Formats: sequence, C-alpha cells, structure tokens
Amino acid sequence: MSEFTHINAQGHAHMVDVTTKEVTEREARAQAFVEMAPETLQMIINGQHHKGDVFATARIAGIQAAKKTSDLIPLCHPLMLTKVELELVAEPEFNRVRITSLCKLAGKTGVEMEALTAASVAALTIYDMCKAVQKDITITSVSLLEKRGGKSGDFKAKA
Repeated sequence: MSEFTHINAQGHAHMVDVTTKEVTEREARAQAFVEMAPETLQMIINGQHHKGDVFATARIAGIQAAKKTSDLIPLCHPLMLTKVELELVAEPEFNRVRITSLCKLAGKTGVEMEALTAASVAALTIYDMCKAVQKDITITSVSLLEKRGGKSGDFKAKA
C-alpha cells in the first residue's frame, strides 16, 4: 500500500509539490445517488417542482463545484479543467437519481477530487431544491468510478 502523500516527514499536512511532474492527459469519473420518495422523484421527472428544473440547476452546481474544488479542499491544487460533464438520470425503479461526473485536463495532478466534488455538490443541490417537499432524502454511494492518467496509472472501481 502507498503512503499518504499529503503528510510530510514531520507528520504535518502539506500541499504536494508537483513542479517536476510530467503534464499528462488525466480523467476521472465519480458518482453519487440521491434517494427519495417516489412522489418527489416524479415531481422532478415531470418538471413540476416549484423551484424550477432540478436537474439543470444540479448540473450547473456540479460544474461550478468542480472548478472551485481547490477552494473547498485545503490541499488540492487549483486546476485548469478542460472538461466537466454531469449526467443526471432518474431511476424510478430504485426511487433515486444517479449522478455521474466526468472531469478532464492536461496537467501535473489528477482530477479525482474534482469529479467527486462535482457529483457531491450536484447531489446536495438536489437535496436543497427538494427539502421543502421531503426532508428525509438521502445521498449515498459517493465514489470514484475510474481515473485515467498520471504516474499511479489507471483505476477502475470493482462493479
């Protein structure tokens, strides 16, 4: 198992120095699920939510969040993302919304945190928009699905 990279020899948190790393194409995908009552999901699907288009708002929030990840997570590097994409799919058979994010760049460090932040904030936005209708909505399974590029190589979560 690898060691923690954000802790220096003295045991203090620090930002990893990526100055000498190669610029490579990097990509990460993450997911989150938002579970809710069938009636709440149907309201979203039918476009009947009084606050407007829940999916469009969550998509924009996720994109903004990916771009602001280094402002939220203390040791993350600010990155020049070249692509952020969010897919929101209603899964009525499970009473949930599946959120999948994709982040890409050509850079010296990975985009896993940006993908995870995008999916998380999109999920939080759905909760925020729907909390007046249902308070017990749950956000589950926020996870990295895959990452590509960089020194550590590729990763794909087990299905």
